[in-house]
Amino acid sequence: MWESYLTGLVVCGGIIMAIGAQNAYVLGLAVRREYHWWSAGLCMSADIILLTAGMFGVSAFLLTMPNAMEAMRWLGIVFLSWLAAQALLRAFSGRQGLNAEAVQGHSLTKVIFATLAVTVLNPQVYLDTLLLIPAIGAQQESAGIFVAGASTASILWFSLLAWGGAALSPWLSKPIAWRMIDGLIGLMMATIAVHLVLASAAFS
Repeated sequence: MWESYLTGLVVCGGIIMAIGAQNAYVLGLAVRREYHWWSAGLCMSADIILLTAGMFGVSAFLLTMPNAMEAMRWLGIVFLSWLAAQALLRAFSGRQGLNAEAVQGHSLTKVIFATLAVTVLNPQVYLDTLLLIPAIGAQQESAGIFVAGASTASILWFSLLAWGGAALSPWLSKPIAWRMIDGLIGLMMATIAVHLVLASAAFS
């Protein structure tokens, strides 16, 4: 039982850390303290729902719908490219650093919809939570315990992003710090988009 839990914890933890779009967006909100716990909570909830669904049958259904997966892939490419362009524009043009009087740039509604978009329009999320992780979980003694371990990894990771980003915000009062952060986020988003394009070309 504990072996199934630890396997889910380690496997899911490593995969979630590699899903850059969600991580970059949550971290960006956290360092600005813009509803970052709402965003992190949505990411956790989405992971738990998708992991549970993947372990109990959705993965087999999706394998019969390659066109749907390809459509999601291209929607994700467009959205990630848009986020990358925005971040890189901010990196080149610059903006104010963080301070106590800074006006929040995003409303809660915008944060919720953007978080959902980063999650829903990222085909890597589906490949990992509905196909790859369940394939490993199917080999475990207990599928339920494996999902519990995988869900724990998601909760711990996004909590760390939300808390760590907010904790670092006092050191991010200089505009140059935000240029660096925006540049890294933009490059990460662009890299993921290019990777999705290449993956689509490879399967076509």
